[in-house]
Amino acid sequence: MDRTERFRTITRLVGRPQGASLRQLMDALEVSRATLNRDLEYLRDRFNAPIEWSRDDGIYRLQASGPKGRRFELPGLWFDEREMLALLTMQRLVGELQPGLFSTQIKPLADRLQALIGDAGHPAREISRRVKVLPMGVRHATLEHFERVASALLERRRLVIRYRSRGRGQDTEREVSPQRLVHYRDNWYLDAWCHLRGDLRKFSVDAIHAATVQRTRADDLPEATLDEVLWSGYGIFSGKATKLAKLRFSAERARWVACEVWHPQQKGAYLPDGRYELELPYASEMELVMDVMKYGAECEVLDPAELRRTVKERLAEAGKVYGRGTG
Repeated sequence: MDRTERFRTITRLVGRPQGASLRQLMDALEVSRATLNRDLEYLRDRFNAPIEWSRDDGIYRLQASGPKGRRFELPGLWFDEREMLALLTMQRLVGELQPGLFSTQIKPLADRLQALIGDAGHPAREISRRVKVLPMGVRHATLEHFERVASALLERRRLVIRYRSRGRGQDTEREVSPQRLVHYRDNWYLDAWCHLRGDLRKFSVDAIHAATVQRTRADDLPEATLDEVLWSGYGIFSGKATKLAKLRFSAERARWVACEVWHPQQKGAYLPDGRYELELPYASEMELVMDVMKYGAECEVLDPAELRRTVKERLAEAGKVYGRGTG
């Protein structure tokens, strides 16, 4: 464990309500008492860490606030790769919201993210310039009704929307009970109970062309029901998972796919020849077919037969398009 990681571990342990004993710190850091004492002294002297020792119970504790009553934080870039991705992603999401949208609630969060990402030692502007989170597949549409959708969701009110189905190119008016907002593959979706269809539906927020918040209380569905119906299968548009897809990837592609999470309940295994087989539950094949096709000849659908047939037909149609040439 390097020194910066030790500093993080020390502040985490002593920052707990119960604090940490000398032995707990030495065991966690795997260092001698002399090294621990040097680290504690460095944190106090260089970073003004309000770490205090209690003789009564033999515990080190991080006080609630440091100099001038400010909450203590380690300066600089003290993030692992997951934390850095989370912070930069949150910063990008906040920046994408319309100007003025929830400004009272969002501005303190934006300021807080800016302070977390960098300080005098690692300016946030420099980090934002050098480290990028690139959106992929985002639909550049103005979410002019996002605030009304979010307000209805949080206030637990029904919402009347005019929604354009991209599949059919038709507009319908729906009264819905919003359940939750989801940001998936760089686009926003609303999970809601549709009173017109009498079922759970997922709506692309950028396809909502009008939204009116109602006085009527929204119907609440149990969290477990939402997860089972909307997230048990593969992809954003799945319903309750009823089928199991079995895919086989080439040995070359296996080196990437074996490290990926396609679904929380997936099962994968290498074959003796280096190829990789992946099993995952799904209900709707729409998104799964698109993701399988992007691998071309490096992915073969083994089961079920109807999924294999759909992919085969789509690939044959693509072959016809390229067989005709250009022009």
